[in-house]
Amino acid sequence: MAFRTHLLVVANRTADSPELIAALERRAQAAPLHVTLLAPALWSERTTAQRRLDRALTRLRSAGIEAQGGLGDQDPIVAVQEAWNPGRFDGIVVSTLASPVSRWMQIDLPHRVARLTDCNVEHVQAAPPRPRVTRPPTPPATRPPLLPSVLALMRSQTRRGTARA
Repeated sequence: MAFRTHLLVVANRTADSPELIAALERRAQAAPLHVTLLAPALWSERTTAQRRLDRALTRLRSAGIEAQGGLGDQDPIVAVQEAWNPGRFDGIVVSTLASPVSRWMQIDLPHRVARLTDCNVEHVQAAPPRPRVTRPPTPPATRPPLLPSVLALMRSQTRRGTARA
């Protein structure tokens, strides 16, 4: 039986990002892979985080990757501390948004996780999700009523006719 790599993947806003899914699919092509997806989330954002987590798990499983996941403490360091087990995981992947907008990059999370766990940490950067633009429906074009236009035209013709006489 082939050796199965067990990864702890730490992601929240990027849990279902194409960049993270593609990185995990590449790893799975090299060797069998089991992913535990950890999503640190605020209590007020747990419903949204759970939806992202469910979408990510569905996509990973459909790609043939064994995956499980759960929500963790809002502080990603605390969440990793609670989940980390060196006997269970072979490596860690931390997925963040691009540097200028990522709070996790502002606190240097990938390096802090590496120091905390003494494990190799792969960092995956994802583009911020594009907000869905909802535009109000365009009202149907309305034409002005025909009668006032015709009357205005007739008045202008009448005024020109009396000015000539």
